[in-house]
Amino acid sequence: MEALSAEIKERLRAVSTATLSTLLFKRGLRNTWLHGVQRMSAAKANMVGEAFTLRNIPCREDLDQVSVFENPEHPQRKAFDTAPAGCVLVIDCRGDTRAASGGGILTTRLKTRGAAGLVSDGCLRDSDEIGRMDFPVYCAGAAAPLNLARHHAVEYNAPIGCGGVAVYPGDVVVGDADGVVIVPRHLAEEVSREAIEMEQFERFVTEEIERGRPLIGTYPPTPETRARYNEWAKKKN
Repeated sequence: MEALSAEIKERLRAVSTATLSTLLFKRGLRNTWLHGVQRMSAAKANMVGEAFTLRNIPCREDLDQVSVFENPEHPQRKAFDTAPAGCVLVIDCRGDTRAASGGGILTTRLKTRGAAGLVSDGCLRDSDEIGRMDFPVYCAGAAAPLNLARHHAVEYNAPIGCGGVAVYPGDVVVGDADGVVIVPRHLAEEVSREAIEMEQFERFVTEEIERGRPLIGTYPPTPETRARYNEWAKKKN
């Protein structure tokens, strides 16, 4: 699969997850929003990158001992250590928030590798440290217990569920102040273009509403409103 173009990434950084969710809804995709996942870090710019995934199942006490981390092939460590630059590591914790799915050291490794961000529908430890990072991190909250207390990492870069949403490797992950949305890879080009146009129109609508126009006839627009928008857009462009 070809890498996502810089042009598509730039367009997606300029639009909101609300806009993207609406455009995906129009295409029949109603379940693209990660439930229970919010931004933890200090990063303010939109997160955009291709999904690199990690799947967990419930832990089992006879298997999940601290000694498993001595194995260089342990899936959790391997995922953080091999996630490609420009990707977003997305972790499936089944929504279980009783233990961490990573922490400050692992997140720092992702950042130094040039990853675009980290997303988990579980929790993270070292939340103060991560909270100060200028690196996009989204999760379900903070938890001190290590991952082995609840999670058994089984594989990486395979289809997963995260926040109730199907995530396939290479899908486009976009995050902003509202949270995270998953854009299927094959829709990224057309959705990113339409999103730019939609947000320009909504800027016009906002100006109209601020001038006292009613919602009815403005949003959605009548032909007269659309004509005013076309004139407004010519001047803006």
